[in-house]
Amino acid sequence: MAEYAATISWERGGSTFVNGDYTRTHAWEFDGGLTVAASASPHIVPLPHSKPENVDPEEAFVASLSSCHMLFFLSIAATRGYVVDHYRDSAVGYLEKDNDGKLAMTRVVLRPQAAYSGKKLPTAKQIESIHHQAHEHCFIANSVKTLVITDIVS
Repeated sequence: MAEYAATISWERGGSTFVNGDYTRTHAWEFDGGLTVAASASPHIVPLPHSKPENVDPEEAFVASLSSCHMLFFLSIAATRGYVVDHYRDSAVGYLEKDNDGKLAMTRVVLRPQAAYSGKKLPTAKQIESIHHQAHEHCFIANSVKTLVITDIVS
């Protein structure tokens, strides 16, 4: 078993706090020393109480699914002898009402693109197989009820 931790910090500052008059900006601190500026999404909490340039939880959710998928993809490709030169995913998550009428990330669409070099180049079918296996192994995707779709971009 492994444990993963993050420290989330927020301060009221000069706001009154009552009636929703407070900032939603905060910080995510990770064990390696990285601090990420975070905020509520401006789609959820209007300006000036949110900060669009900060990472919001919804973006982080999408990024964690995409990152996990990518890391397994790279590992599987390397094991199969393919040289991946670069990988990019323009992933999108959809926040909408679920079957119970609650707001939820109902689906995340991954749109990975990768470039390969070397003597052994994967076919489209082999790439699809690697993505399928990466999805099956991605423990973030296995941890959520959100539909995660891999829409491979050539």
